[in-house]
Amino acid sequence: MGKRSDFTRRPMDAYATPFSAVLPLIPHLRGVETFAEPCCGELDLVNHLQGLGLSCVYYSDVQRGNDALDIVSLDCDAIITNPPWTREILHPMIRHFQRLAPTWLLFDADWAHTRQAAPFLEQCSHIVAVGRVKWIADSKHSGKDSAAWYRFHAQHHDGPRFVGPMVKEAA
Repeated sequence: MGKRSDFTRRPMDAYATPFSAVLPLIPHLRGVETFAEPCCGELDLVNHLQGLGLSCVYYSDVQRGNDALDIVSLDCDAIITNPPWTREILHPMIRHFQRLAPTWLLFDADWAHTRQAAPFLEQCSHIVAVGRVKWIADSKHSGKDSAAWYRFHAQHHDGPRFVGPMVKEAA
């Protein structure tokens, strides 16, 4: 599924978002009461965020018959989604979503260190480290690539602030 494996990727990059991947984002959602999830898959991320008290005002997915790039407007505090990581899909989504609302996207952490990221980084305000994610619940292993939450907004122009991994306190 990753760049260092020969596993076949799931169609549409459909990987459920585990709650462990949402935890690092929570401190950065202050002031967010409503959100949209345009790549909702099986609603895992929607359910996690609603369980934290946020209200989902829109969710859909291409498998539900709605292309996220066709969304014209949204009335929400933020877009929060785990989009497809395929660059041909991801990059247009970054451009489109950030014009609609402040946007949090979960994808591979290495992206920020590539040339292809350069045109987007000025409008990225935060990169929140998640680390390796266990995308397949019944698997013995986590993914081979670290993930991060990226916040994009068309009105931001100062580049990102990196937020390192959460540290668990010793008992």
